[in-house]
Amino acid sequence: MTNVIVTDIARADASTIDALAVHGVATVHEAMGRVGLVGPSVHPVQQGARIAGSAVTVLCWPGDNLMIHAAVEQCRPGDVLVVTTTSPSLDGSFGELFATALTYRGVRGIVTTGGVRDVVDLREMGFAAWAGAQNAQGTVKATAGSVNVPVVVGGAIIRPGDVVVADDDGVLCVPRAEAASALAAAEARVAKEAGAREAYRTGDLSLDRNDLRGVLADLGVQYVSQSEWHDDGR
Repeated sequence: MTNVIVTDIARADASTIDALAVHGVATVHEAMGRVGLVGPSVHPVQQGARIAGSAVTVLCWPGDNLMIHAAVEQCRPGDVLVVTTTSPSLDGSFGELFATALTYRGVRGIVTTGGVRDVVDLREMGFAAWAGAQNAQGTVKATAGSVNVPVVVGGAIIRPGDVVVADDDGVLCVPRAEAASALAAAEARVAKEAGAREAYRTGDLSLDRNDLRGVLADLGVQYVSQSEWHDDGR
């Protein structure tokens, strides 16, 4: 494998990225057709953070954070650092010093399959993190990897410049070329849900609003009284 640092990645439109952050992971994920979700292998270190940004990707060797040091230089305002390793590792490769350097550069957070440490400091700084573990185990700086190459994070392939959306529900990758269409779909979903919310406030049933009674009937689900249920011996 060739080890590279790609320096000139393309990024999505900043206003589109910011709007995707407002809608959040669940809404955008559903609007995209339920694709792009990283899954439960990474968890929010804090509560209440909701971000989106352009992915600067990092591929490290297990137990080694050399390439995170190299990646800091490639970060721009509005980015999200995305870190994984060539094989599974939960060592604490990221902490407060990295967060300080990235905050100066306008980075919005980190998503890593590995571990983070200095968690109290990260929370006090307001630096958002999603990680595979919280782990004080340190790392070395000795092995080459790559920056801004495609990486696999949980169930998603994340390419440099893709839009990463992250909140308490998890982490989602929106391919850069699909950011605008994903936003349009999310806005349409929000409008549809607003109508449903108002209907539920006045007593409508989701069974009727979503035409689910026919689905139940097609699946053989029957309505019976309690007495009928017991009389049937079940």
